[in-house]
Order: sequence, then structure tokens, then C-alpha cells
Amino acid sequence: MSNLFHTYNQFPMEIVDGHDWTLIDNQQKEYLDFTSGIGVCSFGYSNELINHLVTNQIGKVWHTSNLYPSQAQEEVAKLLCPDGMVAFFCNSGTEANEAAFKLARKATGKTNVIAFKNGFHGRTYGSMSLTGNSHISEGFAPLVPNVEFAEYNSESAFEQVTDDTAAVILEVVQGEGGVVLADKQWLTELQEVCHQCGALMIVDEVQTGIGRTGTKFAYEQFGIEPDIITCAKALGNGLPVGAMLGKEKLVPAFGPGSHGTTFGGNKVSMAAAKGVLQQLTPEFLDSVSQKANVLKEELAVQIKPLPVVKSISQLGMMVGIKLDDQVAVADVIADLQKAGMLTLSAEHNTLRLLPPLIISEGDIVFGVEKIKSSLKNVMVVEEQ
Repeated sequence: MSNLFHTYNQFPMEIVDGHDWTLIDNQQKEYLDFTSGIGVCSFGYSNELINHLVTNQIGKVWHTSNLYPSQAQEEVAKLLCPDGMVAFFCNSGTEANEAAFKLARKATGKTNVIAFKNGFHGRTYGSMSLTGNSHISEGFAPLVPNVEFAEYNSESAFEQVTDDTAAVILEVVQGEGGVVLADKQWLTELQEVCHQCGALMIVDEVQTGIGRTGTKFAYEQFGIEPDIITCAKALGNGLPVGAMLGKEKLVPAFGPGSHGTTFGGNKVSMAAAKGVLQQLTPEFLDSVSQKANVLKEELAVQIKPLPVVKSISQLGMMVGIKLDDQVAVADVIADLQKAGMLTLSAEHNTLRLLPPLIISEGDIVFGVEKIKSSLKNVMVVEEQ
């Protein structure tokens, strides 16, 4: 019997080692990784700069209370924040969204928040209350009140934003929801409605941020300017770190005693984040976009024509392959694991791809070939 709660349906192997974009299990089997630890290890598993900075910090002090100033936090915030924004560091994406929820209510003096069906923002009570998938919150009622859900990419959402709305929270790509992209015009109009009603716009970049889509933050490609941004996952390349970024006008609402964290912004996690952000250069982002184009072309030629594929959605190195109901995405993932490749699922029977951003173009092509072969294998089994 395990000594752990069975909160995860786990795969039948343990990952014990890795390098670059290859992972190795406890039987020494190697896997081509198209998951990045669910969008976390964008710089792979043997990044020299990140390893150096973290190892150097571990040789010093690991933790000090946030009652003392932190030059490490200041340096990371300078690298991370868009102009006119400041940061609050925490340990995860769900914590970042909890902080954003609190800040929006306190700064506006209003309580109502609009979130979106199919969206995902975390599993703690505040962030779970903002998550538009009912199975996530099943059994945990009552949730945080005054949260209303709107239809994503629908003009009907505009009518739900009123003068009583504190904030609207959304992902510009719904990752867990099946890699669903926002319509740019809809998003621009939604922002205008928020401005008219005095509601803050919160953009959850936990999965889409830190270069995943070819820009530092995905919202940059949609012509909007959020009041609050949340990020985590790839920010620490595997070490636990999240951040809530807010416009400077919101600073007075989050004064001493209004929010806090014991471990958020610890020096080891900040060392990892610094290594990530120092490498997130314009040249690197250009290379991500170039690889994304290679991936898009391969998917269009190799995967889209397959009869089991209903649609493909993509922004940068974030891909959703929606499968026909005749083939279960779990079966495809299992078949790919046998073939030495790791992938993910998302809502609506979607095969989700989040490869490390450092992956070679050659292995992008190789990975797509493996997916094609697996889809054909599973199709044959299902038909028998």
C-alpha cells in the first residue's frame, strides 16, 4: 500500500533522469519529451546557466523571511515585469491567481468576478472558484461567492460585465480546456468593456507565459494590456515559483499585511527564474517562433489529414490535437509511451503537446512522425 493519497492517476513508470529534451525512467528507457512537465521545463533538463545559478545559491543561504529585502527578487522582477508593473512572488500558478483575486477585490472595492467556461486557474478554493470545469470543483461546495461564468469568445460575455464587476479573468489560450485560442477582436472588445465598467482585466499566463507561444507573454499577440498578469510553470524551469504582476496603480491596495507567503520568492527559486529570464532573449523567442512554424507545417501535412483528427489548434509551441470520439486520447498517450514519447491530454479528447522550447527541429519532425504512427495504430485497434 502506498503512503500517499491517490490524487493522481499515474503512468506506470518513474522518471529518474534526463537531459536536454530527453527523459529516462527507472528501467533506463528513454523518452522524447513533448510535455515539459506540463509546460514547466521549457529549457529542458540540463541547462548549464540555470544549473550554475541554482547550485551557486544552494551553497549559500536557501531561505530568508520576506520580512527582509531581497535583491534576488528585485532582479527577477526587473527582468519579468512589463513596463509599469510590479511583482508579487509566490510558489505556484494557483497561488498567483489567488493573489490576483484578492488584489482585484481590494483595489476596486467590488466583489463580482467574471471567469469563463472551460477555463482553468487552479485547485485552491479561490482559484478553483474561478475554474470553469464543474468536475474540478465537484464535492467541494460551497465555493467562493460572486463568481459568474461567461461563454468564451462570445459577445454575450460583454453583457455580464457591469459597474459591479471587480475583474474579468481569462486565459488567452485555454490550455487545460483543450488549447482553445481567444479571438483577437473579441478580446480587444472585452478589454474595452472592462475599461468602461471600471473592471480589471486579469490574464492568466501560467501555461502560456515565459516564451511558450513565441513571445514573453501570449497576450502580446492579441493587442491587449492587462491590469494583472499571473505566471508560474516555466518561470522556474522546475523549481516552484509563481508571480502576480500588477500595474503600479494597484500598489496601494497591497500594502504591508494585506497578503503574504512564507516560501514565495525564496533565493533558490529566484536563482532559477533569473537563469530562465536571462535566456529569454529576442533571439531565443525568434527561434521558438521558427520551431513553431516547423511544427505547424508538419502537423498540417502529417496529422491533420488523418480521419481521426477533428481539428488542430496551435499558438507557438502549444498545440492541441482534437480527436474523434472513436479514439480515446488516453490510448494514444499510452501507445506513444510504448514508442518512447511523452505527451499530454486536455479536455474534449485533446492530445496536447508542450515540448521544451530548446528542442531541435529534427526531433520536432521525429515526434510528429511518432504521433502519426500512434494514431494509426490506435485507429486499427479501435476498429477491431
